[in-house]
Amino acid sequence: MEQKPDYPAGAQDNAPLDRFSDCHAGIVGQLHALDRLPALVEAAAEARRIAGELQRFFDHVIVEHHAQEEKSLFPAVLAAAVAGEEREQVRRIVERLTAEHREVEAAWRRLVPALKAIAKGRDATLPADGVHALVSRYEGHARFEEREFLPLSEQILGRDGHQMAALGLSLHMRDALPEALARFRRRI
Repeated sequence: MEQKPDYPAGAQDNAPLDRFSDCHAGIVGQLHALDRLPALVEAAAEARRIAGELQRFFDHVIVEHHAQEEKSLFPAVLAAAVAGEEREQVRRIVERLTAEHREVEAAWRRLVPALKAIAKGRDATLPADGVHALVSRYEGHARFEEREFLPLSEQILGRDGHQMAALGLSLHMRDALPEALARFRRRI
């Protein structure tokens, strides 16, 4: 004859109730996960929105900013700099800033696949070290340009108001021409 386990008096009768209690603990645990879900869904939606906006921002603002500096500002300052030491200083700074533009753009391109996946709601790994490196690199670039190059540019271009006006017109035309073409394209 099979021997039953030795339970304390009355415990054997409560075993089915313990199963219900254990089940409740599991259900409550899952419901706590459900309670966290709205915040996670909201965070995921924000991540998709930010990833999409960043792609457009980088492509249309940062890359265009670099192009304007390289096609308008840098050549204007180089041309107006006094031959010799001043022009050589400007040339070195321009080379550094241009190289930093390429570094920032290359770092960005490494992040784009993950950002595209995130923007589409797909699983992706966005390397925090890559993001931090890009942000840090750009902050250093901007600080250097603000501290060293822009004051020097103002000094050099400020010697002749025509040079500053020419730069302003050049920038205006770069911005206005695409808009004017788009507006009048229907009539052409």
